[in-house]
Amino acid sequence: MKNLYKIPTHVAVIMDGNGRWARRRGLPRVYGHRAGAERVEEILQTAKEVGVKWLSVFAFSTENWQRPKEEVDTIMSLLVEYINKKVPYLLENNIRLRFMGRIDQLPENIKQTVLEGEEATKGCKGMNFVVALNYSGKAEIIDAVNRILAEGKGSITEEDFRKYFYIPEMPDPDLLIRTSGEERISNFMLWQMAYTEFYFTETLWPDFDREEFFKALYEYQSRERRFGKVLEV
Repeated sequence: MKNLYKIPTHVAVIMDGNGRWARRRGLPRVYGHRAGAERVEEILQTAKEVGVKWLSVFAFSTENWQRPKEEVDTIMSLLVEYINKKVPYLLENNIRLRFMGRIDQLPENIKQTVLEGEEATKGCKGMNFVVALNYSGKAEIIDAVNRILAEGKGSITEEDFRKYFYIPEMPDPDLLIRTSGEERISNFMLWQMAYTEFYFTETLWPDFDREEFFKALYEYQSRERRFGKVLEV
């Protein structure tokens, strides 16, 4: 492994390609989702080892409810299974599990598991692992605006606005990784990604291993971030 420097504080991931991974193997889509869930732990551990402080993954969007019921049920059961099995691992590794999205609209059993996972790891300080669940970037902005209106506020600043996000203290992503060859952000953290560096790869998520993660980091460290500023020539 090469020496790593300029480690991103926050890496966001759109885990795409589970269905295609399964289809190429002649398997039902649900097998791809299970393989994808198993991949998460390797990337989480790798991110922690190199010093990433926040890792966020887009697990389920508000639009994903339109998928076939069997597929949705599988994703939700995998989520419950993952939380129940991985809380001891998260505690051992000092990783705090957090969720963002319209959690209150989830089925009661899913919501209860989510809240229990958050509560169990709330004392962990080493790293934050954020799962975007029933999430939409547009919905997050609308929900923030509605909370502001409910408080009767008038003019606000950008910093004030951020206080109404699902996780206000979460820093903006430094790096977004999207797998499977798609080159769009699909309604993921629209506000927060104003100056995020994007890394797109043809690799399907279940095949996105430790070495693939390093490739993304090497690409990130080669870039010069400008945050909207024009550099003098």
